[in-house]
Formats: sequence, structure tokens, C-alpha cells
Amino acid sequence: MSLQDNSEKIRLQVFLAHCGVASRRASEKIILDGRVSVNGQIVTEMGIKVGDDDEILVDGKKIFLENKKRYVLLNKPAGFVCSMSDEQGRPVAADLLKEKYSERLYNVGRLDMYSKGLIIFTNDGDFAATLSHPSAELEKEYIVETSQNIPAEFPENFKRGIRANGVFYKCRDAQILKDRKIRIVLIEGKNREIRNVLDSINIGTKSLTRVRIGNVSIQDMKPGEFRDLSQNEVSELLSLTTKQKEVY
Repeated sequence: MSLQDNSEKIRLQVFLAHCGVASRRASEKIILDGRVSVNGQIVTEMGIKVGDDDEILVDGKKIFLENKKRYVLLNKPAGFVCSMSDEQGRPVAADLLKEKYSERLYNVGRLDMYSKGLIIFTNDGDFAATLSHPSAELEKEYIVETSQNIPAEFPENFKRGIRANGVFYKCRDAQILKDRKIRIVLIEGKNREIRNVLDSINIGTKSLTRVRIGNVSIQDMKPGEFRDLSQNEVSELLSLTTKQKEVY
């Protein structure tokens, strides 16, 4: 993206997203937190538009529009947080990519610290916004190992919907693989959804691995390994966000 004409200005949060700072939604919070300045003035409200002739700083560092769009698939190991930085000093998943990529990449969605598996990183704000929007209904598949046997009725109950601590959770599909192993497909992005549902029936989670996002799967990727998504994979991910709604 390039703003050739100074009159062709875009909203500040969109500019931040195109610069690879964060998704649009996360960029809005960065602005509200007073971390962004435009031409020397701190901006803390939505609505301002910027262009190529403006100087934009985030946390005191000048940012630029990135012409190269990146789409990276990471097999996140357990113990890494999905955040651009962590106040507690815990390892950050994005740091696993820094050695290869000079662009500022941020995660699309997240996995909690103790979960592992697939997560996508990008500097394309439009791509991130499309995949992250609740209406996208992009399937995410998990393999979960538990500390107790899983009741036979659990998959059907979860598909119908389970209320835990006042929150309603519903999966798209669930299948018991072994007494203490289950495959679960989600389309929502509620925080710690699987763990919370299992906790509600007094079943502990020993390990949780995301093995598929839409059309991309973990295959033989080892923890900590990453690769670029192909253009076909990116296009298919975007098309799935509309296909899922048509099917269901």
C-alpha cells in the first residue's frame, strides 16, 4: 500500500495495521493508551486520518508502511504468550520469528501460554481483520489430552452448547479419540474455551494442541518451526470466511 496523494489519507488505526504494528482492533487500544504521536502530538482518540507526509511514532519509534505483506504459520510451543510484549517478562511467540523477518509481525487470534500449535502471524491489517472477525466462522481444530476419562455424552453436549461460569460455549464438532483424548473443532474465539468447558465437568487438561486453522494443518511441523503461507493458502483462508457462512 502506498499513499501517493497527500489527500488520500486513512484512519490512524488502519495506518498502524498496514505498518505491521498490530491488528486494527489492537491498534485502537494502542492509540487510546497514548502510545502514538502524529507530527509530535500524542493522539488518544479515534477519527484522525494520516498520510505519507505525516510523521507517526509508536512508543517513540517512527513507523513506516510496509510494502511486503507477510503471512507466516508458526507451530507455537507451550510456554510462549501471544502478545507483542509481556509485562511479566515471559517468552513471546513473535520473538521466534524475528531472526528471519524484519517486518513487524503480529498474531491473528491467540493461544494461551500453556497451549501449543498453529497460529498465524502477519503485517496485513485487512487480512488479520477478516480472519479475526466473529462473522468469519473460520474452523480451528484441536487435539486435547485430559487427566480423566471423557464422558461418552460430552461431544454431543458440547455441540449443543454448555454453559460454564455464566458463559455459553458451543463447538462445531467433537469426537472422542481415546478415553482421555478428544478432537474438538471451534469457530468462536472465546478465551480458554476448551479448558473452561472441561473444567466445568471437573476434567483437567494435560495438553491442548491446535492442529488446523481453516485449510492449513500442522502436518510435520515441529514446535517452534514456522513457514510462509503460500498465496493459494492465503486466498483460500480468505474465501473460507465466506464459504463457512454459506454452508452453515
